[in-house]
Amino acid sequence: MAEIKAAIEINAQVDKVWEVVSDIDNDSKVWTAITSIRNISRENNEVKREVILAKVNKCLQTVTLYPKEKIHTEWTKGVINGAKDILLTARNGTTYLEVVLNYKFTGMAGFMSGKITKDIKNEVERAVEFIKAKAEGVDKSLQMEERTHWADMYDDKEK
Repeated sequence: MAEIKAAIEINAQVDKVWEVVSDIDNDSKVWTAITSIRNISRENNEVKREVILAKVNKCLQTVTLYPKEKIHTEWTKGVINGAKDILLTARNGTTYLEVVLNYKFTGMAGFMSGKITKDIKNEVERAVEFIKAKAEGVDKSLQMEERTHWADMYDDKEK
């Protein structure tokens, strides 16, 4: 079983962070391994859904939302067995966000669990940074910057 943890302090109230993390229909924007999501059922604070990982691995999840406190995702079928918890703690006007994953990989993924664990750790670290930026209102989209190429600095008319 692989345990992966990441945490970050976010300069935003819990309400704002909750708004970002509880938008589970857009999880593929936060969790890059997820390429598609199809909700099967929704009842109260529980969503059963099918997710596709890396375009080929179909998995089933049960996602339970505990408003402004945590999101518990149970992987019930597919290449991942285990759970992911997203925990929110209010701290004097900021929010402490912690993500804890306890995963076991099945099938062929079990043979590559070391590499997969490393890739997932990178994804979790990127995800908490993305959540922080979104909750704080920082635009992390790509911005074009003006660059000067060395050839642009050469003016042959100076000769």
